[in-house]
Amino acid sequence: MSGPIAPAGDAFILFGASGDLSRKKLLPALYELTTEGRLEMPVIGVANSDWDDKDFVERTKLAVTEYFGADTDVEALHRLCKRLRYVAGEYDDPETWVRLGKLTQDAKTPVAFLAIPPVLFDDVVRGMAEVGLAEHSRVVVEKPFGRDLASAKELNATLHEFLDEPQIYRIDHFLGKEPVQNLLVFRFANSLLESVWNRNHIASVTITMAESFGLEGRGRFYDEVGTIRDVVQNHLLQLVALLTMEPPASRDEDAFVDEKVKVFRAMRPVEPANVVRGQVEGYRKEPGVDQDSNTETFVAMKIEVDSWRWSGVPFYIRAGKSLAETVTEAVVEFQQPPRMLFSDEVHPPEPSRLRFRMKPDDSITLTMQAKVPGNEMVSRAIDMSVEDNEQHGQSTENAYQRLLADALIGEKRLFTRQDGVEEAWRIIDPLLHGPAAELPLYRAGTWGPPEARRFLPEGFGPA
Repeated sequence: MSGPIAPAGDAFILFGASGDLSRKKLLPALYELTTEGRLEMPVIGVANSDWDDKDFVERTKLAVTEYFGADTDVEALHRLCKRLRYVAGEYDDPETWVRLGKLTQDAKTPVAFLAIPPVLFDDVVRGMAEVGLAEHSRVVVEKPFGRDLASAKELNATLHEFLDEPQIYRIDHFLGKEPVQNLLVFRFANSLLESVWNRNHIASVTITMAESFGLEGRGRFYDEVGTIRDVVQNHLLQLVALLTMEPPASRDEDAFVDEKVKVFRAMRPVEPANVVRGQVEGYRKEPGVDQDSNTETFVAMKIEVDSWRWSGVPFYIRAGKSLAETVTEAVVEFQQPPRMLFSDEVHPPEPSRLRFRMKPDDSITLTMQAKVPGNEMVSRAIDMSVEDNEQHGQSTENAYQRLLADALIGEKRLFTRQDGVEEAWRIIDPLLHGPAAELPLYRAGTWGPPEARRFLPEGFGPA
């Protein structure tokens, strides 16, 4: 049973309209919604850049054509541009809000996206409240949701001064990706998994988010964040929750989020002894990076979900930049049979594994044992794979398009909630405030420092 139907949004306000996130992701997503007839409302950009409506239109055209190239639907882009308006000004200037209030005076359910630094949230939500925009609005907040547990609580308090929790949509674009959605369906639409999806049959779970490329000009940002804050606290802990959560009692959005929060509450804070951080050689020479930086570009860790279903199962996480491959995947390793009947020294058995790969392709692979052809009764590993060939390599609905569409209709299932955000920070908070030990270095194109090998199951893939 679902909750009451939320009113549809009738105006979209983009704070930070002149920033990189808007150009690279949000304006293309709004264009895609326009092509599908799901954006029939004014779009108002707000920023301190000295633009007018015409400038905003031209920047939108440039952003969309850069993203889609020759595939751009000119007529749809024209429809979007006709809806664009722009308000120039500082967020602490009352005149900015007077101008915005005039443009949104007829909106009953405005949807505002805060593509701005968190330090500006207070000015924006306060200004929205002063012109009557906050009371019935939905406010989409882009990660990061703080820098640690204390700042996350402070940020939530700022938002709650003018907004109720149901109005706040904390966006983690990772949850909107098609392969992540596929993982969720695979888990809960196939009942054969339920009987083996527990500590009695699963030996370990290994989650990898590796990038073969480096900072790509984001040195200043990355040096203030690091791998743990950038992808572990949000993307990868969310992935652990999707793999381990209990089936929701209903399709209601709160029922779905409740189960994820239960997983976070069952996780112990990560002990520093269960973590290896590393820094790629040459990192300190990158533009924008402090020459004495101790920011990690790689992390491997072991975490535990201390629940009835998962107690005792290690969850290994590794993530980083300038590694050997670009790959995002979760590998579930099953327990070995009690006796190895069909093995010898030449053909050592491998455990059965279920691999959910999200990047570079969208595939699910089950590795099992089968007989080696010939006279001997020995086994070998074989893979049974399913790939989404229909969508692989094609332009599919991107994460921001899906999540913006959900925000416009009031669907919160793929967004994070205050208690979940704070629990995720609690899990990794001990790693953020300990003594700053010198990080081991690793060469670009490898799998991180050798010390990280101990956080992978025996025989697990490349390292």
